[in-house]
Amino acid sequence: MEAPHNSPAAETVPEPAGATVPDAPGAVPEAVTVTLTVTSPEQMQDLGRRLARVLAPGDLVMLTGELGAGKTTLTRGLGEGLGVRGAVTSPTFVIARVHPSLVQGPALVHVDAYRLGGGLDEMEDLDLDVSLPESVVVVEWGDGKVEELSEDRLRVLIDRATGDTDDERREVTLVGIGARWAGLREALA
Repeated sequence: MEAPHNSPAAETVPEPAGATVPDAPGAVPEAVTVTLTVTSPEQMQDLGRRLARVLAPGDLVMLTGELGAGKTTLTRGLGEGLGVRGAVTSPTFVIARVHPSLVQGPALVHVDAYRLGGGLDEMEDLDLDVSLPESVVVVEWGDGKVEELSEDRLRVLIDRATGDTDDERREVTLVGIGARWAGLREALA
């Protein structure tokens, strides 16, 4: 079901130029965009728990935002919502962590691609393509590096005030790319 076109928070927009659907040469997959305001780390973690309710094995979630924007806090909420084992912390120095499910759901594979160069080639050693069908794969700093893993994916862009500020407010933009995410707005309501 497509979101209403009159709501900016549910606007349907094409994916950036250059992306194509393999079954339809030259076609651009549609994306559903939802923008939310989060005012505290607790709300960011709660957003993660809410998102976890709509995630399924095979989902690729790409997180983008400045250092300290809340990517790992959101992922911590995803882990809680998915019912996975272990504390979800930033995998900066280990690159990837696998959190098995404690509730017969999908595992959470949490990747920090910040220290990796560009492209899927450098990520191949992580075997994300093998993990993806049975897991929810969350990649921080994944733009330009993991898009080829899945035609359908969820991009999460987190914007925060920069500079010398204690402003906790974040604008979180969820961009569901592909048919899998057509009901994203309704699922978060």
